[in-house]
Amino acid sequence: MAAMVPPVKLKWLEHLNSSWITEDSESIATREGVSVLYAKLVSNKEVVPLPQQVLCLKGPQLPDFERESLSSDEQDHYLDALLSSQLALAKMVCSDSPFAGALRKRLLVLQRVFYALSNKYHDKGKVKQQQHSPESSSGSTDVHSVSERPRSSTDALIEMGVRTGLSLLFALLRQSWMMPASGPGLSLCNDVIHTAIEVVSSLPPLSLANESKIPPMGLDCLSQVTTFLKGVTIPNSGADTLGRRLASELLLGLAAQRGSLRYLLEWIEMALNASAVVNTMEKTKLLQSPEGMISFDCFMSILMQMRRSLGSSADRSQWREPTRTSDGLCSLYEAALCLFEEVCRMASDYSRTCASPDSIQTGDAPIVSETCEVYVWGSNSSHQLVEGTQEKILQPKLAPSFSDAQTIEAGQYCTFVISTDGSVRACGKGSYGRLGLGDSNNQSTLKKLTFEPHRSIKKVSSSKGSDGHTLAFTTEGEVFSWGDGDYGKLGHGNSSTQKYPKLIQGPLQGKILCKI
Repeated sequence: MAAMVPPVKLKWLEHLNSSWITEDSESIATREGVSVLYAKLVSNKEVVPLPQQVLCLKGPQLPDFERESLSSDEQDHYLDALLSSQLALAKMVCSDSPFAGALRKRLLVLQRVFYALSNKYHDKGKVKQQQHSPESSSGSTDVHSVSERPRSSTDALIEMGVRTGLSLLFALLRQSWMMPASGPGLSLCNDVIHTAIEVVSSLPPLSLANESKIPPMGLDCLSQVTTFLKGVTIPNSGADTLGRRLASELLLGLAAQRGSLRYLLEWIEMALNASAVVNTMEKTKLLQSPEGMISFDCFMSILMQMRRSLGSSADRSQWREPTRTSDGLCSLYEAALCLFEEVCRMASDYSRTCASPDSIQTGDAPIVSETCEVYVWGSNSSHQLVEGTQEKILQPKLAPSFSDAQTIEAGQYCTFVISTDGSVRACGKGSYGRLGLGDSNNQSTLKKLTFEPHRSIKKVSSSKGSDGHTLAFTTEGEVFSWGDGDYGKLGHGNSSTQKYPKLIQGPLQGKILCKI
């Protein structure tokens, strides 16, 4: 008899949604599959068993038939209580059956999968709806177009208060700029913006990136604030020089926190527009103080945060920085160019790791950068991971030896690396000539293979079992093979071991192969 499923508390973890989406739905149809998935819920502490309440099955108190006579109503009441007690007992027995236990587990697993799918695709649809919602002439997004949920009177009052408060704040800030400063130090407007910059800077990176988690009113507020700040950055906006500079810094901080290409490009556009106005005013000699500037430290802190995301594979020699002035500022124009170069560099770095549909269909491996980061883990019993000792590597570890790899093939206790020039290197277990280096010795470092006639290799495929054999596919459409030759697996017309790469001929001679 299956163990009874106790009462549970559900606590879905957001970061596990992707793993539940990829679960095999057919396994839920079997009792064994459900048990495995339910065990996963329990081990992840997404299902927390609660203390089981003691079920009181005490029946009705038996009357003393010898000393007292019962009326018909009392007899009916006694019989009803007895039947209710029997029904409760029957329910407990049925709920403790293997079928009922498996059914409850299946329902909990289905509920978890449904939550993961709903969370991913429903939120994605909501974000798309927000991104495609029409904008008014002032640039603020209409709350009605962001969410179709009917609003209550409380929502309407809160929205009215927020909108009115922002409008009042913007009006007070503009008025504060127009009034002469009453004393030394920051003005009211600049003080408010400076405080906002400190708040945004204190947030963890990308705190505003997931717009599906931000209420519609929050997105509307962000849109209004962004529109106001963009207007402030123009030299003829009425704001003082410090106010325009602080507005540019706050806009950049918000764009970095939102983590979207759209907002970074909007900031670049704003900086270039402001720089163009400054350039025009300089020609007409209307400027009396330096304009079109931003804090160098503020800009570099955000730029370095983006550069850290590129990792060590990025070419730091090409990194450019804006010119720093003696008072710790830099030109908006130079900052915009540096940020645009950084965006392009990030896009280029990302595109190298992407496979095109054509390469997927033809079976080609995606091309990565000439210098890349390779992480290794698992068994290193034959030095197949080229990392020091032969102990197991239990976590991904950066392997500098593979830094120039184009593609990597893991075989049976051995590893093959194709470089950008089409050469192949191997390491690991060498029995039966599986490394193609001419002997059966283990190789603790990567060593280059020799192909006769010389060919540029496009792909390597190595067996994951038996005694190890490997195929190498050339750019000319030919195939080399080496290693264990049992059952004629090397294609050379015999069952001999081949310790060097040898071109497969016979019926394949003169043919151009597509893939292996």
